Amino acid sequence: MEDKLSPKYNAAVRQIKTAILRSQAKALAGINQEQLALYYGIGRFISQNSRAGFWGKDAIDTISRQLSSEMPGLRGFSPRNLRNMRTFYEQWQVFDNNLADASAKLDVSGNMADASAKSADENNLIPLGLLAVPIVAFFSIGFSHHVLILSKTKTIEERKYYIQLCADLQLSHEALARKIAEDSFHNQGKMPNNFIATIPEYKQAFRAIQMFKDEYLLDFINVEQLGERDEDIDEKVIENEIVHNVKNFIMTFGKGFTYKGNQVHYDKLGHEHWVDLLFFNRILRSLVVVELKKGSFKPSYLGQLSHYLHVLDDDERLEGENPSVGIILCKDADRTFVEYVLQDYNRPMGVATYKTNQEKLKELLPEEDEMKKLL
Repeated sequence: MEDKLSPKYNAAVRQIKTAILRSQAKALAGINQEQLALYYGIGRFISQNSRAGFWGKDAIDTISRQLSSEMPGLRGFSPRNLRNMRTFYEQWQVFDNNLADASAKLDVSGNMADASAKSADENNLIPLGLLAVPIVAFFSIGFSHHVLILSKTKTIEERKYYIQLCADLQLSHEALARKIAEDSFHNQGKMPNNFIATIPEYKQAFRAIQMFKDEYLLDFINVEQLGERDEDIDEKVIENEIVHNVKNFIMTFGKGFTYKGNQVHYDKLGHEHWVDLLFFNRILRSLVVVELKKGSFKPSYLGQLSHYLHVLDDDERLEGENPSVGIILCKDADRTFVEYVLQDYNRPMGVATYKTNQEKLKELLPEEDEMKKLL
């Protein structure tokens, strides 16, 4: 009897667990919202008094010590953090009259992730001239994330971008620092792709755009050790090196990739197909096909890749997973031409290029004639 009922118990546990996690997420979202509103208000108070000269030189340090004395165990109100609150207010004071209303309009009981992906309207944007800031994203990231963004960026557009990126990808403080160090804002969407047109959900398309670069340095591929000349290198050589160094390849490609195999065989209606490299990405919740090409981009590559994605979506994609994504990895590509050709396809695809360590080294070295002179 107990065995027969156990699946029902498991289902009940799953439902209760989901409810608990959702409730905790809503509570944390509400706490974060209140904390940011509090810090903004304290920042305004400190700014108005310290900048105008009403307080003495060491006022902030003195206030911090007094707070610690009167409220033992209080955290987050060090002199440095109080100054960060002042910066937080001063950098965002352009919507001083709108922040309280925006906070009040935000429905913390709603789904934060879903809300952040909705189309912009007056209810989920903080007015800021022509550059409206998304309310849900703004209030869903922590104060330390805000401080990092303000300290490392200069323009409103950059700040909007990193705020939305943090909210959509739920970046840790360290992951955000890496994104800023990589100048993700100026490098976003450089890989020619059709993700916006083929991935209906905005947040999912945004994640896919962020996932891939326009060029990859496969510095673990040592052509000289392989005994191959540049002109002799073909897809098989590159593929074998990637397979032998798959951990390095995954680290190069990005976060959340799981290796599924190379030359993965599929039989569809009596026709056989072999996928060069197959991965699953937990962030995208999609199978990712990487097709390797030794030469320049050709339009026919996209037709082949689109067919592979069709087969994978029909035969391999599980319930709850998103449509498969395909990447052509070739030696070089004309971006404008690639973008033109991609318009003809309705499956998510992009085209990136690769370089080996030797090629990167050649770029850094002087020209041959100049090298001779130096020698």
